[in-house]
Amino acid sequence: MNAPATTELPVVVIGAGPAGLAAAAHLLDQGIEPLVLEAGPAAGAAVREWAHVRLFSTWGEVVDPAAEKLLAPTGWTRPDPATYPSGGDWAEQYLQPLADVLGNRVRLGATVTGVSRSGRDRIVDADREQQPFVVHFTHADGREERVFARSVIDASGTWATPSPAGGSGLAALGERAAADRITYRVPDLKDPAVRARYAGKRTAVIGSGASAFTSLAYLADLAKSQDGTGTKGVWILRRGISGSTFGGGEADQLPARGALGLAAKAAVDEGHADAVTGFRTEQIERDSDGRLVLVGEDGRRLDPVDEVIVLTGFRPDLSFLNELRLGLDERLQAPVELAPLIDPNQHSCGTVYPHGHRELSHPEPGVYLVGMKSYGRAPTFLAMTGYEQVRSVAAAIAGDLASADRVELTLPETGVCGGAGLFDAPSAQEADGGGCCAPTPQLVQLGTPVAVGAAAEEAPAGGCCGS
Repeated sequence: MNAPATTELPVVVIGAGPAGLAAAAHLLDQGIEPLVLEAGPAAGAAVREWAHVRLFSTWGEVVDPAAEKLLAPTGWTRPDPATYPSGGDWAEQYLQPLADVLGNRVRLGATVTGVSRSGRDRIVDADREQQPFVVHFTHADGREERVFARSVIDASGTWATPSPAGGSGLAALGERAAADRITYRVPDLKDPAVRARYAGKRTAVIGSGASAFTSLAYLADLAKSQDGTGTKGVWILRRGISGSTFGGGEADQLPARGALGLAAKAAVDEGHADAVTGFRTEQIERDSDGRLVLVGEDGRRLDPVDEVIVLTGFRPDLSFLNELRLGLDERLQAPVELAPLIDPNQHSCGTVYPHGHRELSHPEPGVYLVGMKSYGRAPTFLAMTGYEQVRSVAAAIAGDLASADRVELTLPETGVCGGAGLFDAPSAQEADGGGCCAPTPQLVQLGTPVAVGAAAEEAPAGGCCGS
C-alpha cells in the first residue's frame, strides 16, 4: 500500500500522559489532527501507578493552557490552583477528562513497536525527508497495525524503564534473582497488602531524590504507627550527606518539594532510618534466612534487610526508535542541544533554561522527544517544562516558527541537585562555586545510634549534593 501525501496525515503522539495529551491539545489548537497511541488501558496509565503519591507542584502548575481551553466547553474547571493533587487526582480530574474530550484521537492498549520513514530504513538517504513516518503498534489482543504520520512526538516517558540498584548503571549481581524482595517504585503503604510487606521490617532505600525522600517519610510514618513497630529504613547514598542532601528545604520555591527533603531528614534524625554513604551497590546476596545482604564495590557488606526499594532514576527506552536518525547526547541520552542545559554534571541545582523545538530537534526532521523522555537520564523534570516544550513543537510542525521560537519558561529554584554528578572528579569540588564535592565513602549514623554494618562516623559538613 502506498503512503498518502504527508500533509494529509495526522501527527502521531506516543503516550497519553501529561505531555502527550498536552501535545494533542496544542496540535488541535494549530489545526492539526493528532493520533495518540497509549500502551496502557487508560489515559495517564503511568501516573495512575503512583496515584498515592502527592505532587510537589500545585494544580496551578500542572494544567496545560491549551488543554484547559479544550476542556472549557465541557464545563470543566480547574481545581483550586493553590492545592496539591496526588497522582490519582491528576489522572482522574484532569488527564481522563482531557482524553475524553479528545475521543477517538486517543487509542488505548496500543503499544508502539517501531517508528521509521516509509520505505526507508535508517541507512537510506534517497528522498528520505519526503517520506512520511510509519508507526507500527500492537493492540492489547496482539493484533498488529501500522499508521502513517506527518510527524512523530514521543511523549512515552521513562516510567517503564527504571534504573537498577547497581552503582555502575548495570543491575547488581543477584539483583534479578532477588526480584521478589525489590521494588522500583514508591510503595503505597495505604494498601493493606503493601503495608504488611514493610511493617516491622528492615528496608533499604537506594536513591537520593524526591522519590527516596517520600519513601523514607512513608516508612517513618509506618514505624510510628500502631501496626508498624520495628519498621526501620536503611538509606543508601552513593555520595555523602551535607546540608544540601535534603534539598532546598524552606528555600525551595516549590514548598512541597522542600518539605519532602525535610521529612526525610526528620526520618533520619528521629532514628527511623539509618544512612549509609559512599556506598555503590555491586552485589545483592541472600543470607540463610532469605534476607538480602547488600555488598558494595569497596567490599563492605551491610547488615541484612528484608526489602529493598530502588529509586535511582529512570532511563529512556529507545528500542522502538532504532530506525530513526536521532541526535542524542552520549551521556544523558537527551537531544544534543538540550543536554548541556540539563546536564547534572554542570547544573548542580536543577537550573533549566527555556527551550523548545530547536533544542528538541534531531537529524531526522519531524521527530521530537518531549516530556520526561526528552531529559533522557537527567532528573527533576517539571510538568510546566513539558507543556512549554509541546507548545513550541506543535507551532513548529504547523510552520509557525515565530511562535515556536518564542519560548518562555521560568522554573522554581530548588536546592535539589540531580543525578550522580562528577562524584569522583577532583575538579568537581570547585564546580558551580563549590557546589559539589567528592566525599570519601563512609558509614554515617544520624539520629538514634544504631550500628549499620560498621562503626558510625559523623557526616561531613559542606556543600555537596547527595546522590
